[in-house]
Amino acid sequence: MSSITTAAIETPARRSVEKTCDDLAVLALVVVSIIASFTFRDYGLGWDDYTHAEYADLLLKMYGSGFRDTAALSFANLYMYGGGFDMAAALLHKVIPLELFETRRLLGAIVGIIGIAVTWRVSRRIAGPIAGLVTLLLLALCPTFYGHMFMNPKDAPFAVAMIVLMLGLVRLVQEYPAPSNRTVLILGIGAGCAIGCRILAGLTLIYALIGFAPLFLEEWRQQGPREAVRRLLHVVYLLLPGLAFGYLIMGLIWPWSILEPANPLRALTYFSTFFEKPWKEMFDGAMISVPDMPWSYLPTLFALQLPEVLITLLAGGIALTILVTSRKDVPARRKTILLMLTAAAMLPLIIAMVKRPALYNGIRHFIFVIPPMTVLAGVAFASLMDWLRVNHRGAQAAAVAALSFGLMLPMAEMIRLHPYQYTHFNYVAGTVRQADALFMLDYWGLALKQASDALKEQIDERQEHPPVGRKWKVAVCGPQRPAQVALGPDFTIGWDSHAADFAMTLGEFYCKGLTAPVIAEIKRDDVVFARVYDIRGSSISSLLAIPAP
Repeated sequence: MSSITTAAIETPARRSVEKTCDDLAVLALVVVSIIASFTFRDYGLGWDDYTHAEYADLLLKMYGSGFRDTAALSFANLYMYGGGFDMAAALLHKVIPLELFETRRLLGAIVGIIGIAVTWRVSRRIAGPIAGLVTLLLLALCPTFYGHMFMNPKDAPFAVAMIVLMLGLVRLVQEYPAPSNRTVLILGIGAGCAIGCRILAGLTLIYALIGFAPLFLEEWRQQGPREAVRRLLHVVYLLLPGLAFGYLIMGLIWPWSILEPANPLRALTYFSTFFEKPWKEMFDGAMISVPDMPWSYLPTLFALQLPEVLITLLAGGIALTILVTSRKDVPARRKTILLMLTAAAMLPLIIAMVKRPALYNGIRHFIFVIPPMTVLAGVAFASLMDWLRVNHRGAQAAAVAALSFGLMLPMAEMIRLHPYQYTHFNYVAGTVRQADALFMLDYWGLALKQASDALKEQIDERQEHPPVGRKWKVAVCGPQRPAQVALGPDFTIGWDSHAADFAMTLGEFYCKGLTAPVIAEIKRDDVVFARVYDIRGSSISSLLAIPAP
């Protein structure tokens, strides 16, 4: 099956449309790659970057020592995550002339672009070149995904691994009951990388069980129970080499997982309950402890942070799934693919709304549902164009114009917010201007990089020098490691504001606004992301607006 849609009419004009869409998709990938290559250095470090870099060093030491140095297998709680991205960044750093954290930003961009390309191929394989092109544009112009791919060492690589796994599942449905070797390999790579990133990838089994129900039931009716079961078992047998290869990949990037067979289950148990000392975050204007976030946390943030065009087309994709699964004249393979996509896009959110785990840092832990969301949206747009072609051909131009306008909105915000695209709120939310008072924006503290650069520029312009016998002292409200990396060895970083020369604070609710001269301010869309104060001669008791947790 090459398309869920019914528009594959073999005419020269049709082939021209297909080629045009594919050429535009390739052009879009090239443009995104060029932009990323020029801007990846702009993205600062987050709270987790330094620790992940340390984890990579420990993993490489473990492999280099022949497993004699096993400190990585008990490092913080990161040993319960895979370290594939971190090791790849550390190894890449050894061969290219970039600093370590610049290398991590570059590799994040490369992995993200691979994810965009794979998502395009998934959508194109399902519903043709129009769906593929629209899906690619929706994902590339999704500020949340684009922003995270540069600097999120856990969730962005996991999202890419999950869409690779989804590509394998889509191919499996289309080739069932005789999957090709390439499909088996893709499934193995996707499964190994996804589970090796986060144990949450086990949800894919539920997607597959839900999705394959229509296909298996059709086989049951047409082939009989015995033959249907035999064909299913035969497919499972054919998948075993790919799954074994995936297990090796998982063990390579997540060595702790294979030390004992039950370790992945231990990780699942560990992450199913909140494992840190609770703190409060801003949600809908109120400070709420992260274990007590309401069920509305995720649906609210997804509705306010995703672009309006994506939300609209996603709703159309879900409606299309419901319509298709309710019709008897639709092939089971179509139903299976759409059900799997819808489950991949929505089931994790539904489970979180029901189970109500600790939720924090916006929607970053759920980035992996955005690629399947964009696939559903692309399929919905392609189906709309097919329907209009048959019923209202003249309205196709209006649909394309509406799509183009919808894509321009997040693109404009991405340009305006750079390099803080991950903080995006859509126009329904009032953009970051109105969201700033209600939600956390730069919860990872990326603005400290630009604030640090601004502080160094001010010191150079003023031709100032630190007091004799010591370095400049900077008190930081926010992640201190990123500030230290950005400022360099000529500065001492800490919390103590009494003896500090300067204070650097994020524009978040937990950082106090100081009554001291402001020497630098990082703003986007009139929202303060970070400030630098000259507090020499001032009496600043604390940088925190609320007590420390």
